[in-house]
Amino acid sequence: MIHVLLSIILFFINSTLYNISFSICCVFVLIIHFATENTPLNVACMAIECYIAICLPLRHSRICTITKTLMLIGLIWVTSMSVVLPDLFVTLATQPLDFFHSQFACNRKNVFPNPVIIKKKYIIHSIFLVIVWFTIFYTYFRILFTARAASKDSKKARNTVILHGFQVLLCMTTYVGPQLLDVVQRWFLINYKDSRFAFYIIVHVLPRSVSPIIYGVRDETFRKYLKRNMLCKCSFTKINC
Repeated sequence: MIHVLLSIILFFINSTLYNISFSICCVFVLIIHFATENTPLNVACMAIECYIAICLPLRHSRICTITKTLMLIGLIWVTSMSVVLPDLFVTLATQPLDFFHSQFACNRKNVFPNPVIIKKKYIIHSIFLVIVWFTIFYTYFRILFTARAASKDSKKARNTVILHGFQVLLCMTTYVGPQLLDVVQRWFLINYKDSRFAFYIIVHVLPRSVSPIIYGVRDETFRKYLKRNMLCKCSFTKINC
């Protein structure tokens, strides 16, 4: 939610103002990329929770407590900050003073232009993706074996893990976003603004829209009321005046 909100604001700023100061852009970029690094880690943790609920049901209430969940959320944010904050420190140490008073199109490449930062980003993203994909595959196959002779809920959890894998696949487009954007710019030079907007929806918004589908639309109670409201089948009660 934080990523989507700030990225929408930043998208409209880049579409209207084009150039903004370093300080404002840096705040936007840091918070957005904190949330960006969070996404695959959150997906991996959700898959592990499904695995515990199905394969270790007797230990689920003891392992997945509110306190441990908050600690895990804090650990994910600390991990994301430890990945992104060094980029700021390297920039502060290597860029001249005039750079911090300049204005430019707000994106990570312009805020953190050091080539070492770009190489570090690719290495960290590769490590994260390997860990997350291993977690997704491991939990999926364990749930798959359990669901063969289990109940409907286990099969539903298996499908949930599949959707988690699809979400991770969408997250991978974020990691190759600059390269994809260069391709879009070469192929759709005439309608570049429209193509960039479509790129933003597919790469940044769509991966974060899968979770509401998984935990919202797939829920029977929520789906019942959603259909009722979408089809305008609300029941009205008479009010005696």
